[in-house]
Amino acid sequence: MIKGFFRIVGLLTLALALITAVLDLTRSIADSAIVMTPLGKDWFDLSLSSLNLTQAIVQRYIHPAIWDPGIQAILQLPSWVVFSVLAILFFWVGRRRKQNWHEKYGA
Repeated sequence: MIKGFFRIVGLLTLALALITAVLDLTRSIADSAIVMTPLGKDWFDLSLSSLNLTQAIVQRYIHPAIWDPGIQAILQLPSWVVFSVLAILFFWVGRRRKQNWHEKYGA
């Protein structure tokens, strides 16, 4: 049950990775230069208030050092890279494990 949930979330993040990759590709073709939009800019354009709220929660309630070097580095990566890595992680967690011969036949 929970593995199916991780596979569905993996499909959703893979779809986001493909959408952001296509957007960057079309912007690159239109500008005749390579364009890779950072996750932070996409998040800023989509919902500035949630970005500010997340920053405030992490800095105030968890630790300020987590936001500055850690999360800011992730926000500077291209969106399609971040979503692709998340999709791989969700698919890995939700994978069906191969049964051993002993577990399968009860020897």
